[in-house]
Amino acid sequence: MINKSVNNIKLGAFVLAGLVFLVLLLYLIGKNRSLFGSNYELRARFDNVQGLVSGNNVRYAGIEAGTVKRVNILNDTTIEVTMLIEKKMNTIIRKNAIVSIGTEGIVGNKVVNIIPAHQPAELAEEGDLLVSKKSVSTDEMLNTLSKTNNDIAYIAGELKVTVNRINNSMGLWKLLNDESIPNELRASIANIRKATNKANLFVEDLHGLVADVRSGKGSVGSLLTDTAFAHNLNLAVVKIQSVVDDADSLAREINSLVAGVKTDVKEGKGAVYSLLRDSTVSIRLSTSLENIQKGTDGFNQNMEALKHSFLFRGYFRKLEKQKKREAAQKDP
Repeated sequence: MINKSVNNIKLGAFVLAGLVFLVLLLYLIGKNRSLFGSNYELRARFDNVQGLVSGNNVRYAGIEAGTVKRVNILNDTTIEVTMLIEKKMNTIIRKNAIVSIGTEGIVGNKVVNIIPAHQPAELAEEGDLLVSKKSVSTDEMLNTLSKTNNDIAYIAGELKVTVNRINNSMGLWKLLNDESIPNELRASIANIRKATNKANLFVEDLHGLVADVRSGKGSVGSLLTDTAFAHNLNLAVVKIQSVVDDADSLAREINSLVAGVKTDVKEGKGAVYSLLRDSTVSIRLSTSLENIQKGTDGFNQNMEALKHSFLFRGYFRKLEKQKKREAAQKDP
C-alpha cells in the first residue's frame, strides 16, 4: 500500500513537471525565444511605440530576426525598446541600420522593423543603440484616409452639380444638335491643314535659302562668301573712318580757331580785333560805302535824264509799252 502511494506521488510529480515544462516551452515558443541558440541585445528609442509590447517580432529587411525583450519608459518623451536578436544576425546588422515600428498587416500586431542602410559601417554589437525613425501610425493613416474620403465626396458632389448644369443647359444641347457644326468643323480643319501645308512649304523654302546662303549660291550667298567683296567693304569702312576722323580733326581746329578769335577779341589782340577796333579802318569802310552810295545815286539821275532826253525818249516809251503788254498778258 505504501509502495503504491509512493508510485502515485512519483507519477504525479512527473506529470506536474511535464506540465510545467510544456507550459514553459509554449511560453518560450510564444515569445519566439530560441531554446538552444544564443542571442544578443540591441536597443532603439522612440517617442511613441504605438502599442508595442514585449514578445512582438523583430524583423530585419522583412526576415524574422528576434523579439522584443522589454519596453522601458526613460522619461516623458523617450521610450527605450530592447530587442533580443538571434546570434546569427550579428554578421549582418550594422550600426547605421534604421529601426522603425510597423504593423503586421493592416490591424495586426506591432512589429519592429530594422532597415539596412546601403552604406558601409561597422557591425552592431551587444547593447548598441540604433537610430530610430518615426513611422506613420494606424490612426494617422485612418485620419488621412478619412480626409481623402471627404475630399473625394466633395469632388463627387461638385461633379454632380456640373453634370446637372450640363444636362439642363438648353443652349449647349442646341449647339450639340446643330447639324451645321460638323460641316463647319470639317471646313475649319481643312483650312488648318492648308495653312499647315503652306507653313511647311515656307519652312522648306527657308531651309533651302539658308542652305544656298551657306553654300555661297545666289546673290546673298555670293556677297556673304565673296572674300574680295569683304576686303573691299573693309577698305571702304577704313576710308569712311578716315574721313570721319579728318572731319573731327577739322571741326576741332575750327572750334580752336573760333575760341582763339574770341579770346583775342576779349583780350584786345590779333588781326580781327584790329579790324573791329581800328578807327582808321572803320572810317575808310564808311567812306567807301558813301562813295558807292553817291555813285549809285548819280547813275540813277543820269538814267532819269536820259529818259527825258529827246534822243532816248522813244526807246524808253517802247520799253514801258512792252512792260504793260506783258503785265496784261499775265493778268487773266
